[in-house]
Amino acid sequence: MLSWMAWTWPTALVFIGIFSAIGVLIFLEIRTPGGDARKGILGLTTTRGDRLFITLLGTSYIFLAWLGLVGMPLWIPLGLAIAWGGFSFWKV
Repeated sequence: MLSWMAWTWPTALVFIGIFSAIGVLIFLEIRTPGGDARKGILGLTTTRGDRLFITLLGTSYIFLAWLGLVGMPLWIPLGLAIAWGGFSFWKV
């Protein structure tokens, strides 16, 4: 049934992580509606969903740049992506 895509554990973990983050955002939105809008250092008023999107977009750029410039292994860009996610939700 799922043979159209080469599913590996790292691929599955990425999708599980993204869907889990969306689930947490749904739970937080039900608990405190309004999206927790705030103005960050970029000068944009962002909600939780906006910050998640910025985090995911930045993470993909980090990994693509690392693969294009350095190659394997991917532990360092993983750390950079986690730091970017923390920064995005804290300051953006």
